[in-house]
Amino acid sequence: MQNREKPHPARGATIVVNGVEQPVNVDVRTTLLDYLRDHLHLTGTKKGCDHGQCGACTVHVNGRRINACLALALAHAGDEVTTIEGLGAPERLHPMQAAFVAHDGYQCGYCTSGQIMSAVALLDEPCGRDDADVRECMSGNLCRCGAYANIVAAIQQVRREGGK
Repeated sequence: MQNREKPHPARGATIVVNGVEQPVNVDVRTTLLDYLRDHLHLTGTKKGCDHGQCGACTVHVNGRRINACLALALAHAGDEVTTIEGLGAPERLHPMQAAFVAHDGYQCGYCTSGQIMSAVALLDEPCGRDDADVRECMSGNLCRCGAYANIVAAIQQVRREGGK
């Protein structure tokens, strides 16, 4: 039997999460998703498929959306990460969060944080004006409840109003 060394945690690395610099003293194999949920206790970012296929774990890194389950935490040392908790709060919702509430863009709610994070990123991405274009731009985010029409309506409202 071979004696395998356990990978050592990194020391001295930091990530700015929701505007706060956080130490990243984790095993080198720790995903960004697991770091956010298990180490920082930011549980709004959901673990859905853990294979990058559902989008429930979508966060922003340096302003771009990524699937946190496919990224290693240490690969983002020095980066700025925004989770759903950093987007808005109950007393001051981001326009996209408010639109999701207004249009019932959620049902069970499990995919909602990833949907909202992708929708906010879509505002800064090239995306056509039609509903079909929005559906294509959101195709990496799955909703098992089928609230897609309401999600698209919420996104289109924010796009019309120029909200960010």
